[in-house]
Amino acid sequence: MGFSTDWLTLREPADREARDHTLLQRAVELAGVDPILMDLGCGTGSTVRTLEPALPEGATWRLVDNDPVLLERALEAAGNTSRGHLVDIDQLDSLPWEGVTLVTASALLDLVTEDWLVRLSEVLTVPFYAALSYNGQMHWDPVDPRDQAVTEAFNRHQRQNKGLGPALGPTSVEKTIEVFEAAGFTVLHGDSPWQLGPEFTELQQALVAGIAQAASEAAGEPDETTAKAWGETRVAQAAQTRCVIGHGDLLIIPRSLSSTVVS
Repeated sequence: MGFSTDWLTLREPADREARDHTLLQRAVELAGVDPILMDLGCGTGSTVRTLEPALPEGATWRLVDNDPVLLERALEAAGNTSRGHLVDIDQLDSLPWEGVTLVTASALLDLVTEDWLVRLSEVLTVPFYAALSYNGQMHWDPVDPRDQAVTEAFNRHQRQNKGLGPALGPTSVEKTIEVFEAAGFTVLHGDSPWQLGPEFTELQQALVAGIAQAASEAAGEPDETTAKAWGETRVAQAAQTRCVIGHGDLLIIPRSLSSTVVS
């Protein structure tokens, strides 16, 4: 379930622009005046860098990842009182829960399983701000007649095992809402699509290459040759292309705190 530092660095500015800022601010408020935040799958620390300016001075982070290289990068972004935890997020009992006032995650829920969500819902007692989960939507301008088939193939690939079992992929937002509402939580939802123009040419090129590779590995249409040809065309046209990649942000609030939140 790991990602390269280059990819995470490329996507961070687009992630920052895409976030639902109203939901982000609500999450910060729920973290409290002396916040202790646990970031699941922290990567290089993009969540820290995004939330830090809005948090009270002295906020503490507990950064969780199973990649020591990424974890070291994330710790560089956090304050001196923050700690890294080299733990697989599947080991919920091993996470540093004590004293945490807000759990965070970015671009994570599409990689996890429904079982993981259910288990998390059974132990979560504080708000959970989960941003930038892929929702299966892609729109390209100019349009290519192969776009729809490639998107469908990519979405099938996203449902494969990403390290925890069959991933939620493009169903992650709706499935997370379903699981946590059934468990008695209040779930607030905001859209957070990437909107990539020529200023994101390098990100578009890396994104397209990854989509084409995944689509070529998925069963069904398009075939490998078509998927790769689509990718080559899109990479070459990236500086003249605009695309929207759908994501969703969620703020999951325990029943004990729900009365403090106005939807």
